[in-house]
Parts: sequence; structure tokens; C-alpha cells
Amino acid sequence: MKKIFLLCALCALFTVAKAQWQPAGDNLKTDWGINLDPNNVLPEYPRPIMERERWQNLNGLWDYAIRPLNEAKPQEMDGDILVPFAVESSLSGVMQPLGQHKALWYEREFTVPAAWKNDRILLHFGAVDWKAEVWINDMKVGEHKGGYTPFSFDITPALKKGSNNLTVKVFDPGADGWQPRGKQSNRPWILWYTTVSGIWQTVWMEPVAENRIESLKTTPDIDAGILTVKPAVKGDENCIAEVKLFDGEQLIASGKSMNGMEITLPVPEAKLWSPENPFLYDMEVTLSRNDKVVDKVKSYAAMRKFSMKMGDDHIIRLQLNNEDYFQFGTLDQGYWPDGLYTAPTDEALVFDIIKTKELGYNMIRKHIKVEPARWYTHCDRIGMIVWQDMPSGGESPELQWRQYFKGVELERTAEEEENYRREWKEIIDFLYSYPSIGTWVTFNEGWGQFKTQEIAAWTKSYDPSRLVDQSSGGNHYPEGGDMLDLHNYPEPQMYLFDYKRANVLGEYGGVGYAPAKEHCWKLVVETDPINIPSKTSGKEEATDRYEEYINILKGLIAKGYTAAVYTQITDLEMELNGMMTYDRKLMKLDVERVRQLNQEVCNSFKK
Repeated sequence: MKKIFLLCALCALFTVAKAQWQPAGDNLKTDWGINLDPNNVLPEYPRPIMERERWQNLNGLWDYAIRPLNEAKPQEMDGDILVPFAVESSLSGVMQPLGQHKALWYEREFTVPAAWKNDRILLHFGAVDWKAEVWINDMKVGEHKGGYTPFSFDITPALKKGSNNLTVKVFDPGADGWQPRGKQSNRPWILWYTTVSGIWQTVWMEPVAENRIESLKTTPDIDAGILTVKPAVKGDENCIAEVKLFDGEQLIASGKSMNGMEITLPVPEAKLWSPENPFLYDMEVTLSRNDKVVDKVKSYAAMRKFSMKMGDDHIIRLQLNNEDYFQFGTLDQGYWPDGLYTAPTDEALVFDIIKTKELGYNMIRKHIKVEPARWYTHCDRIGMIVWQDMPSGGESPELQWRQYFKGVELERTAEEEENYRREWKEIIDFLYSYPSIGTWVTFNEGWGQFKTQEIAAWTKSYDPSRLVDQSSGGNHYPEGGDMLDLHNYPEPQMYLFDYKRANVLGEYGGVGYAPAKEHCWKLVVETDPINIPSKTSGKEEATDRYEEYINILKGLIAKGYTAAVYTQITDLEMELNGMMTYDRKLMKLDVERVRQLNQEVCNSFKK
């Protein structure tokens, strides 16, 4: 009888939540957003590269309020918001701009499972844009600046028995500020999109021991046949870390260390990772104290190498695993019409990667945005090389563009410069162990560009295992980084050449047309499409134009290009030059023809 009563109560709660929450506004929706369950929002484990068995998801309906920046915590809230969708998004249920001088407040109650009573409790945020302050039961537990990286706090001292109160205050100046923000704009137009403020990735808790593994840094070396794993350990000198590497059920190698020292594992005759064969080794890491296991995480790793080499024709080409390898991908901006920065579901999150693979590409340029951890794991497992951009910041988007056309660097204040360096380091630290990441891109088209050669040199020294693109399509310098990266719309061109670095085409294309209005962003429906670099009449003509540009690209590959990025995988708000519509419901080009053309390009260097 009690079980029946409990089931009825849960059903009643589900019905109430469904009734309280609805997507806001009448703008474009994806099928994933339309069918979203507010009681089961992004339920997947958020950090697959370091996974523990026990955790608790805090996504769902929270209370929210928007108040003047300097006001104290509000006594009354404005209503419900669906976390983790930005307040400006439809799926938040709010769809309201925050504004430069406002604070966004969140609040919810939670209970720590009784089974966790002897553990330390970590509260994790996948990402909050931009500055977050966090309280538990009105006790401040921490704060974080930076809109793209995860952070966590040990909240154990602030907890009490029974129900606990979680409060988050967010400040985000949007495009009126200087902080890294990518394509976000307070005045979306042409190639700038709706601002994203507040919590936009999963919020979750996990129980841990006093002595624990805090992170893993994994570095493959295929030439030496070794894998180096550095566990960051919170613990005393009696703690021993052990790493085991598996190929399926077979133990390949193991090693131990203390005091967070590196562990070097021999991997003879390693199975190498590539887009064609994305092989991943399973990894298990344990921490023991006085011969008792106090922490255990599951992870994975890959053996692969990104490099470049000059050929007999004196042209430098990118290499994968010591073989010339043409990298051909799409520009991927990671926007959703209903969730903005946040994919409605994990199925949606992986969808664009799968489609990119089906179209015959082997690379994605993640354009001035950083994704949740699961996105990079999907790339690792599916087999997709990633060029990771640093989100641009500095002046407003309009002023950044003018700066670019002037061909000069932006003057940054000491605070702006320090923030850029700190956020970029956090991004690299966050993503270092994901095998799919092959290139760090420090600046895009001169937007907020400063001290370019110095930043590129620091990036290369901090992570020598990857290639560095000092400025994709921006202000170029003869030294620094591994690439000279040109942009040209719509057709491919090569108007500069560097004999000392790899030459790449970081953006080109933009073939598009206006699909049926039901697949367009509302502002596009109300105005004429204004951002299609190569306008066509429909699928057949668009595919013909795409093929025309592929043929031009092939000629330029013969002259020295070693990578290219086509713009772009999806339509966006005012941009209708995607391979598919913004709602991901229609492919706008002939998939089979495109796949065959792309495979020819990807095979350019294969013997």
C-alpha cells in the first residue's frame, strides 16, 4: 500500500512539473526541445573521462529572480526556471534578457542521500556564464569567473540534516563587457547571436573521501610507446595512486605512484586512435591509503600523435600518427534555437557530430565556444578531430570587427589580459586529456586579438602535444604557432603562403538558401535572409556550388593547403548557410554527393 501511495505521489509531482513548465516564446524548436521532460533533464553522467559510481543530478526546475546588481538576495522569487538552460533561452521557460546591470538569482532545496553521511560532498557546475557566487544555507561556499569551464566546491561544512538551501547569484555583462563570450550579442544581427547568461550546463553533486583523485592528466607518446598519467591527488603521504590500462577485458599495463607523481605505462604495439579507427583504451584509477581503497574512478585514453612535417616538395603538412593527414571539417558553433548554448538532450548533443561524420568529414572546428565534457567524449568515441577555439572577448562584436579590418591588435587592460590568460589556461586544463583535440586556436579574425605571438608561444609551451593556430583568419605574424590560417568567402583562396608553417584554410564556403519558413529563426522569417555568402536556389544548386568549391580546394591542396574548414554544419539565427536547418530537421545539401566529395578531399595525402 505504501508503494502504491509513493508511486501516486511521484506521478502527481511529475504532472505538476509538466504543468508549471513550458518552453517560452514562439520561436523555432527542435524535436528534442518539444519533447523535453522537465523531470529528467540531461540525466547522463556529466564527466565520462573521470567517472564515479555515485552522484546526484540537480538539473530541473529551480526558482529564479532578476534584480539590480547590488541588491541583496531577494525575499521573493519571480518564478520557475529550467536548469541548465540559459535565462534567454526558450527551454528555460523564461526567455528574458538579463541586462548589463542586473543579477540573476537561482534557488532550490536539496537533500543529501543518507548513504553519503560519512563522505565529503562536492557540488559541481558544468559551466555558468559569467561570474557565479554560491551559498549553501546562506553560507557562502565559493565563487567562479569564466563562462566555459567546470568548477566545484566542497560544501560539506555548510550542510545540515534534512533539507538544504542552494543559492546562486550570476552576473553576466553580455556583449557590453570585455569577458570572453564568443558570438554572444545583446543585439543579435547577421553573425552575432542571442546572449547566454547563467547556468547552462549540468549541476550535480557527488560524495568523495577526504583523500581523493581530483583530476587526471593523460599524455600519449606513440614514438616511445608509453602513456603518462598524472593524477592530481588530494591526500597525505600515505596515499598510493594506481592506474590500470585495459584493452577490453585484457589488462595491458599498470603502475603506481605517491604524492601525485606521474605514472608511466608501457603500451607496446599500441592500437592508434584516428577518425577511421577511434580506438580507446579503458582506464581504472584507484587511490589507496594504508592498503584500503578510498577512491576509484573510471576513465579512458588513446594513443595518437598530432604533428607536422615538411615533405620532399618543401611543403609542411599536418600529420596524424606520423603520416600526412588532410584535416577537413566544418565550423561548428554549438547553438540551438531552443536551448541556445545548451543542447536539449544528449541525443541532440551528439547529433551534429554524427551528421558531420556521415557527411565524410574528419574534423570539427569548435568555433569560439567550449562544449560540455560529454561532447568531447562523443568526439573521442565517434572519431572526430577537434580544433578548439578560445572564445573571443574584448570590445563589442561590432568594434572587434572594425579592429580586425584595421589590421591592428586590441589594447587590453591588465584585468582583461589576466582574465583571458586565466580562462584560456582553465580551458586547456579542462580539455587536455581528451584524445580528439588536435589544435588550440588562440584568436579568431582579430576579435579581441592581443599579444598574439606571446599567447601562441605560451600555449605551445604549456601543451606541446598539440598544434597551435595563432590566429584563425586574423592578424598574422611571421613567428608563433604552427599554422598560417586564412579565411575567404565564399570560394577557397590562397592569398598568402608560409614556407615555415602549415598552411590551412580556417574558413570558407557559406553555400546556402532559405528553407521553408517553419525551419527558420523568427527574425529571418520577418526579414530577408542577409547572411548567405554563396546564395543558391535550393538543394541541387547548393550541392553543385559545393562541388565547384571542392574542385577549387583540390587545386589549392596541390599548392600547399593541409587542412580546411567549411562554414558550416547548421543554419543559425540569421545565417542560412548550414548543411542542415537550425532545427536539425532537414539536410540542405545532397548527403551522398557531399560525402563522396569530402572523402576525396580527406584522402588527398593517402598513398
